[in-house]
Amino acid sequence: MRIRLQLEDMTEPLIRHSNEIEYEPVEAADGLEKGVLIDGEHGAPNFAIRRFVLEPGAEVPEHTNEVEHEQYVLEGEYTVGLGDEEHEVEPGDSLLIPSGTVHWYRNEGDEPGAFLCAVPNGDDAIELLE
Repeated sequence: MRIRLQLEDMTEPLIRHSNEIEYEPVEAADGLEKGVLIDGEHGAPNFAIRRFVLEPGAEVPEHTNEVEHEQYVLEGEYTVGLGDEEHEVEPGDSLLIPSGTVHWYRNEGDEPGAFLCAVPNGDDAIELLE
């Protein structure tokens, strides 16, 4: 008899309520905060989901990440730079940012912008280009 134990078989369901999420400033940019919703520390075997808030007037400088990330815009309207192109995004828009892609953010509006960001678990080194 063969028994296969897969990592996902050891994962327990989890619900984290909004009042459990702690937001911290992101060192790379003034006016950007990050809250980790779910990641490996919470038992997620593969992916982390984070929520970012980009305050009015905030700018995140050009940078790259070692891992891909997918984003979903929740609130506000702001500008995202991907490579040499600028894109205006709004709630409901989705982004795929492959690893190594130069990108940046700017919120010129009067309202905060917010987005979800999904990344593989593990280290995600950021390299600032400015």
